[in-house]
Amino acid sequence: MHPNHTSDPQRVAVRWRGLLAALSVLVLGGCASVYRVDNAVESFPRWNDVAGGTRLAAAAPQGPQTYRFDRLPSQTEGHQAAGQDRLEELARTALGKVGWHQADGGAPPSWTVQVSASSLRLPHAPWEDPWDHHWGAFGMFGRGHVITGSGQIIWSPMFLHTDWPYYQRKVSLLIRHAGSQQVVYETHAAHEGRWNSTPELWSAMLDAALQGFPTPPAGVRQVNIDVPR
Repeated sequence: MHPNHTSDPQRVAVRWRGLLAALSVLVLGGCASVYRVDNAVESFPRWNDVAGGTRLAAAAPQGPQTYRFDRLPSQTEGHQAAGQDRLEELARTALGKVGWHQADGGAPPSWTVQVSASSLRLPHAPWEDPWDHHWGAFGMFGRGHVITGSGQIIWSPMFLHTDWPYYQRKVSLLIRHAGSQQVVYETHAAHEGRWNSTPELWSAMLDAALQGFPTPPAGVRQVNIDVPR
């Protein structure tokens, strides 16, 4: 064999190293920019509902309003309580942006707010094949093997496949009339993607859920929030 001859497996390995290096440059280059949190948002205002024969509000409340947080029993114990503390802190900031402020001390609030969040971690995106991934001109990259353009299968530990986790997240806010405890506003924001959980991501989702508050458009809408990296 000629000393300068490179075998197919070696050529594929060199190509993969070059591709991974290029991807690393792109990822690092994007670190100084922003990432987009795209949300599916749906809101249900009920300001004019009647409770106990009394109309709760003549119209959607304008100007500064006061509220207190309300919790479910499951949100008051152990690590759930600690997580709820952090979530309510983020919700407090988001509500402040729309002119709502937590009531001080023993002052009676006009409204109560219940906030909740959920996150589901999937091993890969729902549309991805868990066994094979297509990587352009370099063939098929799967679990422990590469299929070249000519159909040759090359097995090597260096090609062990690592799934990229995919997350499905949702935040919800329920606002109740403090006197009657009747729900007057409900809103949800759902986001799916590969971003890791950060306070900035959850803040973006809460901001999206309150987009258009207190008189949002009807139906499901997309609200994109750009977050600095």
